[in-house]
Amino acid sequence: MTHLLSTGDLTRDEAVRILDTAEELLSVASRPIKKLPTLRGRTVVNLFFEDSTRTRISFEAAAKRLSADVLNFSAKGSSTSKGEGLKDTALTLQAMGADAVVVRHHHSGAPHRLAHARWTSGAVINAGDGTHEHPTQALLDAFTLRRHLVTEPAGTAGRGADLAGRRVTIVGDVLHSRVARSNALLLHTLGAHVTLVAPPTLLPVGVDTWPVETSYDLDSAVEGSDAVMMLRVQRERMNASYFPSEREYSRRFGLDTARMNRMPGHAIVMHPGPMNRGMEISADVADSDRSVIVEQVTNGVAVRMAVLYLLLGGAPDPADDPTTEGGEVA
Repeated sequence: MTHLLSTGDLTRDEAVRILDTAEELLSVASRPIKKLPTLRGRTVVNLFFEDSTRTRISFEAAAKRLSADVLNFSAKGSSTSKGEGLKDTALTLQAMGADAVVVRHHHSGAPHRLAHARWTSGAVINAGDGTHEHPTQALLDAFTLRRHLVTEPAGTAGRGADLAGRRVTIVGDVLHSRVARSNALLLHTLGAHVTLVAPPTLLPVGVDTWPVETSYDLDSAVEGSDAVMMLRVQRERMNASYFPSEREYSRRFGLDTARMNRMPGHAIVMHPGPMNRGMEISADVADSDRSVIVEQVTNGVAVRMAVLYLLLGGAPDPADDPTTEGGEVA
């Protein structure tokens, strides 16, 4: 694995290895000193052309916990606001010695362009590109699912296990959701059965080629689900009347307590954030015992640590433990 651009590029073994590595690294969060020497001397650049709080801070925390140097770049107030393009920005960062570039961009395909045009010799990690993909969000979602749904783990905390046979329902604004696409691809690779539930107007053209089923009936979909993942209605990307009203959308496609109670007893509720409380998810559901939304944020740091570790630190032997003091760069 040279870059992380799409979950569709990951084999089952590669995905499981990332999840297993994250499992080892999750313990770092509970240590008095939340630092490992693994990436000392490496430089990670957060290159964000689009606003983000959770993802940027999560990557920053992940890199710093691995002792990497972190440079945060925001398009606002930078040379890009004066007309500098992606290529010249990337070449500038390359001259500064970036070992990894974490890029979020409003144009789909920008991270792929950055990686394949070889404007940087460092690893490129897609932190969200347009309405295309968000691979590390899908990985942290899969990590969270595995911790809750793998009842007979192949080792400690599910090590080596996938999500074979599990049923995940993803609900909402699929059309504009990079999270939905990345999850559909990754969860299929890990053996899960994915159902997308949305109004017809919020399903993308070509969704019939995705490895998923589609439905317009949330009530029936939740009844057989091991997990229900709600998607934010992205008002900022709405340029047409995709549904009659917010009240109507919430009535048909929102997750409230009554719908949550139709889910199996072991099923969990997820959301990539930020949430529109009262629209796609009620406050009672978001704050319920079945919600793992806050846990997803915690798991996101561990998963992004794992991605950075495997891209920059390496671990030629899968049995190597990155959490030991000897977990230096290979």
